[in-house]
Amino acid sequence: MGGLAKGLAIIEALSSFGVQSAADAARAAQSTRAAARRCLLTLVELGYVERVGREFKPLPRLRNLGQPGSLRDRLIETSASILASGRDKLNESVSLAVLEGESVLFVARAEAEHIVSTGVRIGARLPAYCSATGRVLLGALADQDIRGIIGSKTLAQRTPKTIVKPTLLLQEINQSRASGFALCDEELELGMRAMAVPVRDIDGKIVAALSVSAYTARINRKVFLTQFLDVIRDCAAQLEEQCFGRRRPSVDEGK
Repeated sequence: MGGLAKGLAIIEALSSFGVQSAADAARAAQSTRAAARRCLLTLVELGYVERVGREFKPLPRLRNLGQPGSLRDRLIETSASILASGRDKLNESVSLAVLEGESVLFVARAEAEHIVSTGVRIGARLPAYCSATGRVLLGALADQDIRGIIGSKTLAQRTPKTIVKPTLLLQEINQSRASGFALCDEELELGMRAMAVPVRDIDGKIVAALSVSAYTARINRKVFLTQFLDVIRDCAAQLEEQCFGRRRPSVDEGK
């Protein structure tokens, strides 16, 4: 527990003061410089901190341990009934996800009862580059930051339809920005398609993605891109209004 306490002290110092050296972290944790450096290097490996020369800089994942966590809790609590309503209208599972590094994390879900399910659960992670939720969430970033994620390593070809070329992926992300939704058709798993729309805060920033997924044998593409898209867009509008007071016309109002 003593090691945990020192690690938390270092995290607090990084959150409060930003860039820290090993010596700074040692003073904050009242530990040796060697012990503080080991802790900082562990945080680098976990994606919480970036090493810049002899100093260590907090990354968004570390900041998400603070106030954004309360935002996430609010999204989860507010979305429960909205996701359930979307599920009941579509008879398919509806989910809410956030971006964590190169992956999307599913934080809320209303599960439809099918003999064969899509297999996604709360707490599950999917690669951002080949998931509908991931492409919506990546659209919140600058193109340079997106290239840093999708061009930093070889991307796995999950199915023959998976797009892995960074230039094509960036085109898909830009297209989802323009259209307001992303569609991944059998890129994660053959026979399964998923669609996602953004959830924005009061300033218009994308903070989550709301999605629906279904096997192609159950729902054809035309229905997916019309009826299903209308429902999840309406769910996202309800979530934005209830969580942030962001008002936009629902699908029914727009007709």
